[in-house]
Amino acid sequence: MALLQIMIVAGEASGDRLAADLVAEIRKRLPDARFFGMGGPLCGARGVDLIYGAHEVSVMGITEVIPKLPRVLKILDGLERTAARRLPDCAILVDIPDFNLRLARKLKRLGIPVVYYVSPMIWAWRASRIEAIAERVDLMICILPFEEPIYQRAGVRAKYVGNPVVDRVPPAAEPARFRAQLGLDLERPTLALLPGSRITEVRRILPAIAGAVRELARDRPNLQIVVPVAASIPRGEISAAFAGSIEPRLVEGQAPEAVGASDAAVVASGTAVLEAALMERPLVVVYRVAPVSYLVGRALLKVGYVSLVNLLLGRPAVPELIQNGMSPERIAAEVRRLWNAGPEREELLAALRQVREKLGRKGAAGRAAEEIVALIRG
Repeated sequence: MALLQIMIVAGEASGDRLAADLVAEIRKRLPDARFFGMGGPLCGARGVDLIYGAHEVSVMGITEVIPKLPRVLKILDGLERTAARRLPDCAILVDIPDFNLRLARKLKRLGIPVVYYVSPMIWAWRASRIEAIAERVDLMICILPFEEPIYQRAGVRAKYVGNPVVDRVPPAAEPARFRAQLGLDLERPTLALLPGSRITEVRRILPAIAGAVRELARDRPNLQIVVPVAASIPRGEISAAFAGSIEPRLVEGQAPEAVGASDAAVVASGTAVLEAALMERPLVVVYRVAPVSYLVGRALLKVGYVSLVNLLLGRPAVPELIQNGMSPERIAAEVRRLWNAGPEREELLAALRQVREKLGRKGAAGRAAEEIVALIRG
């Protein structure tokens, strides 16, 4: 009897983590399954036979992707050829929709069942993608509660399994607990900075955040800064931005713990915003992309917010400073407004507790694995 083969394709650090957790859960249910495809070091550590590395397609924005396009297309063709040779029982495509929806079309032509894990943001922009998804995807696994009904109305088999971020984040606790864990001073005022996990993000966002730190240090001369650094980011990139200012404490990963250690946080828009929200600390959301990408995105965007916290709650619970609005002065002003105890801070913290309620219980990867195993067996 031939071994069960599953193709898995993930890009970026967040996708690698999601894919690795999913592989572990599927293996509990299908111990003899063999995995191959594209991923990062976490997938490799789970025994996935990596044909390509996730970092090779880790780009964002129109101007950023153009130089990498020939390599991206070559990887697409390579994955198609590998799938045609191995003919897996199922392909699991994790996030990166511009890449994975194209790959899904190729895989469906080969007769390979396609599972998509982490829905494209069709509710925010490019809603017409749902037609391509209906043609190419056999099962959409959603991690936001409002996504499942959107797909079901379009005739797409979809299942909301909960959000994996709930499993990764420790219970909210007093800052001193996390400061001790990270080797920080227990008494000094602390600001957490999460400038992103892609080098292009960090280079666009970090200078403004570092400028805000210089502003805030005038109010709090004993301020300490903690910055969780993704494995894909050279530490020198972070340290250089703070030259002549407060030297930040850099920690490997541990983004939730860094936020938990803080009195307030500045967070780049993305999954990290949900992690920060679950730690129940006041936060300011920031983001900046290339000007062309921003103009195109603004024209296509159908929602009024960019942060997942505000999207889940349906209101502007956390401040968002985007593009030119992300100046050092404005970041510092928002942090000052939320730092000290008072009605605004308490209102924000109450909103963040509602986020935890909306995301529900732990075990998203396990429930996703159950759906995938049912599809394979069916």
